[in-house]
Amino acid sequence: MSLFQTKLDLFKSDKPYYGATTAPQLVQLTPIPYLSITGQGAPDREPFVQAVESLYTVAYAIKNSCKKESQDFVVPKLEGLWWANGERHMLDIPRDQWQWKLLIRMPDYVDARNTEDASKLAAAKKKTLEPIRRVTFEILNEGTCVQMLHVGPYSTEPETIEQMHSYIEARRLVQAGLHHEIYLSDPRKVKPDQMKTIIRYPVTPLNES
Repeated sequence: MSLFQTKLDLFKSDKPYYGATTAPQLVQLTPIPYLSITGQGAPDREPFVQAVESLYTVAYAIKNSCKKESQDFVVPKLEGLWWANGERHMLDIPRDQWQWKLLIRMPDYVDARNTEDASKLAAAKKKTLEPIRRVTFEILNEGTCVQMLHVGPYSTEPETIEQMHSYIEARRLVQAGLHHEIYLSDPRKVKPDQMKTIIRYPVTPLNES
């Protein structure tokens, strides 16, 4: 066996998933495993911050476990599904009512058992980080999606979303899933006008909706 392990880096190996451009495009995705945690509130509030920390704590616990089995990997980017209850649009309600599910993608060899074991280990080490107990494993199958790379602050996302909806309508498609964001940039390290975020919508043909 080689003394040097090769880390799986999904950001480099899965170009369709992470290769969005600054114009809308169609992609076809297979079912993908994730760690997830669900909550409500503005992204600058403590429940959201603790949820992110909990998600990463479990992700790194899984990474360390896999590394011992010669299956090391780079922990992928943070992602999020966003929605509002009822038929309201998120931008029409207070931020403290926003619903979200945060995600971190996992390699195909990670499963619910890995997640359960890692969550128990992480919870024992960080007893005050209560949201760890809410981290779960799930497989998300978004299928056909329209995605686009948004460059700039989160506040200008509506401009990108409008382009995406025009693209969807022009191709006689309809949105068939939640607003999905993949955060390629760390807002603590990157200037707002240089931030990069992939925005994705599952879609289906209009006559099948």
